[in-house]
Amino acid sequence: MFVASFSVVSPSTEISICLGFSESVREGGSFVDSSRFISRSLCTKFDARFKGRKQRSSCSLNADLNYSCLGGSENTNKFPVLSSLIANPGGEIAISSEQKVYDVVLKQAALVNQRLKSSGDLDVKPDIVVPGTLSLLNEAYDRCGEVCAEYAKTFYLGTLLMTPERRRAIWAIYVWCRRTDELVDGPNASHITPMALDRWESRLEDLFEGRPYDMFDAALSDTVANFPVDIQPFKDMIEGMRMDLKKSRYKNFDELYLYCYYVAGTVGLMSVPIMGIAPESQATTESVYNAALALGLANQLTNILRDVGEDARRRRIYLPQDELAQAGLSDEDIFAGKVTDKWRNFMKRQIKRARMFFDEAEKGVAELSSASRWPVWASLLLYRQILDEIEANDYDNFTKRAYVSKGKKLIALPVAYARSAISPSRSSTLVKA
Repeated sequence: MFVASFSVVSPSTEISICLGFSESVREGGSFVDSSRFISRSLCTKFDARFKGRKQRSSCSLNADLNYSCLGGSENTNKFPVLSSLIANPGGEIAISSEQKVYDVVLKQAALVNQRLKSSGDLDVKPDIVVPGTLSLLNEAYDRCGEVCAEYAKTFYLGTLLMTPERRRAIWAIYVWCRRTDELVDGPNASHITPMALDRWESRLEDLFEGRPYDMFDAALSDTVANFPVDIQPFKDMIEGMRMDLKKSRYKNFDELYLYCYYVAGTVGLMSVPIMGIAPESQATTESVYNAALALGLANQLTNILRDVGEDARRRRIYLPQDELAQAGLSDEDIFAGKVTDKWRNFMKRQIKRARMFFDEAEKGVAELSSASRWPVWASLLLYRQILDEIEANDYDNFTKRAYVSKGKKLIALPVAYARSAISPSRSSTLVKA
């Protein structure tokens, strides 16, 4: 579910779901080595594997306009977010960021429910493989695993707890997200243009249609063919990169919410069908997706609060401008980097919001398949502690980087294991009506 949110393309995208999925996206430098890509001619063998495969039909749902950002009207008073409908200066009604994202959540949940009704589970089904392609496909997945092991050691170890099929699928998603991130944060980021991102999106569409360009694409193409993964979150992540190319200020939380979804919440939606929902869970599929989204948002907000100083040195401010003004702060105060009482009060409110999203995310972790719960719990608990460290630094996120010590990480692991042992039937607060 939540492998996710490794917040790609973020101010300092290191979202860590499933034991540091996102941190690993950014750390370790560039891994893309074109000399190790599978050749175009070899990829024609992969084409044969996907040709003729029936494409999943997408569904269009009209969401109830009365929900809040996560999980329906019952949550209306839980989050400091905007209403689902807002009026623009011209007097016209515009859809808020929360509703835009929620519409995507509904579509993903419907896709999974459709698969469950037709097959009874989400496990990978045996497929007829064109002779000669199986070894190439295995090689593609193995290469994805090597990338994860090299650049995301902790995350890689967490994936070993999963079934082989789920493990390989998560590797493929991780590699695509890392490559996507490197378009805007890698060695050639200064040369990336909107047109280049358009080409990357076109290539994404091709692999979803069973036309992979290289070895890594082939692994993801196989993954999305076998699991109910929709293309929209992948496209939305690319949209987050477009936003980072042209935007360095966010006038309110509604704008920031959408950005956090693009660069972090998307990975949660990609990963839910891979991580799997426990068969005994009584929660709705939609509610589990909501929790995955909440974890991605919480992690990204935590990143933003941790890296205020680092982002300011790049002349970027990922904080709601209207809330800064209400606190009596300006961009110049951020660039000056002084911890004042105004700054402390502002930070307390921002940390409170992030913790609210973590609280919402916790409701869904217990609904995951048993093999996925421990790594997700561990990452959630560890990342949440970054907020504690910001407080311990007296809210000085200008010159000090909040991090969780190795000792605290070791303590968190058995706590996470104990929580993962609680079955959904006993812990669920997201039960079906």
